[in-house]
Amino acid sequence: MSQVWGADGRAVPVTVLSAGPLVVTQVKDTEKDGYSAVQVGFKAQKKERLSKPILGHLKELASVRHLREFRGFAADMPHKRGDVIDASVFAEGDAVTVSAISKGKGFQGVVKRHGFHGGSRTHGQKHSEREPGAIGGGGRAGGRVAKGMRMAGRMGGERITVKGLRVVAVDSKQNLLLVSGAVPGRRGTLVEIRSANPTK
Repeated sequence: MSQVWGADGRAVPVTVLSAGPLVVTQVKDTEKDGYSAVQVGFKAQKKERLSKPILGHLKELASVRHLREFRGFAADMPHKRGDVIDASVFAEGDAVTVSAISKGKGFQGVVKRHGFHGGSRTHGQKHSEREPGAIGGGGRAGGRVAKGMRMAGRMGGERITVKGLRVVAVDSKQNLLLVSGAVPGRRGTLVEIRSANPTK
């Protein structure tokens, strides 16, 4: 993350994202594939590190590390196999939605995972500051743990989508996007940037 100064003199927190270049590896239509979508590849990869099915799928195209599909594109969209998409498809002020896998935080207790307050230290309590407390018992769910019970467990590592972000600046030469606010994931995480306008 970083920050930029707005026209009104206020500091705007931004996340710097590398947006391309993407290579269109396949265009799917409803007649042949049953749905319309554009498949794109991102980040160069050595050919010896790819499987034979992927190499056969890419054929004459450059080897890429990541393949992703974006559904909902109209059949008359100007995308063709081999086309290159860069950061210039976005403009300053565009509303975008960003999805990514959040940071994995390992096995965490209920206080950190769900925001429980924990127990009191007074009235004879000794080690209950971060305990979950009662979980229902026989009267609530028939002597079992009800589904969806908030308990300790693995935290993070889930797909998170953040809506309502804005493109603050676009660097077409370096294919960089400056997006307002924070996005899920760590440095190097693969993120999907979707425009709020479905035609982009």
